[in-house]
Amino acid sequence: MRWISLILGMTVLAMIWLGPLLDAWRGSFAAGMAAHMGVIAIAAPLIAIGLPDRWRPGPRMPAALPVLASLFEFLAVWGWHAPSMRGIAEVSLIGTIAEQATFLFAGIFLWVTSFAAPGQRAHAATGAIALLLTSIHMTFLGALLALTPRPLYGTGEVTCFGMVLDARLDQNLGGVIMLAVGAVVYLAGGLGLAVRLLDHRRAAS
Repeated sequence: MRWISLILGMTVLAMIWLGPLLDAWRGSFAAGMAAHMGVIAIAAPLIAIGLPDRWRPGPRMPAALPVLASLFEFLAVWGWHAPSMRGIAEVSLIGTIAEQATFLFAGIFLWVTSFAAPGQRAHAATGAIALLLTSIHMTFLGALLALTPRPLYGTGEVTCFGMVLDARLDQNLGGVIMLAVGAVVYLAGGLGLAVRLLDHRRAAS
């Protein structure tokens, strides 16, 4: 079944990278956020699940590695959402490629290490913590973008999802997308590992 997950993940990537999100709508912050969430919270976990065993961390993986992966994803997400970095990704093809590659690597790194050895208590615990921490910082950033009254990423109107939006609404919609997709997916992953950890503790007692 892993190959199905891998194919689905690659299909999602193709739809994002070859579709209007990064082409016709590339000037929209909300479209960029949809692309970001599609890569990091949908394609990345599907690809991580579908990776062959030789590309996965072994049981000797340091238990703290998922937390380090979460820190790397934090830096990637907040770094690329700085207004100056967003401007680079929006106007430069090289910037867009670097942004999307960073998101994909950060997502796969976090998901594959968090679920590398769920049968081991230490790994399950740090994996759950890493995913929950990621959900928290995505919730905070998404809320900040959704609620702030001042646009940070431009001043003019943009077209996104067939709608014409001003800069503030475009930014607010991007924050809502981050909350609805990124924060929820990482929260679900962290809670799933936490439940699995509790099940193992019950079975051992």
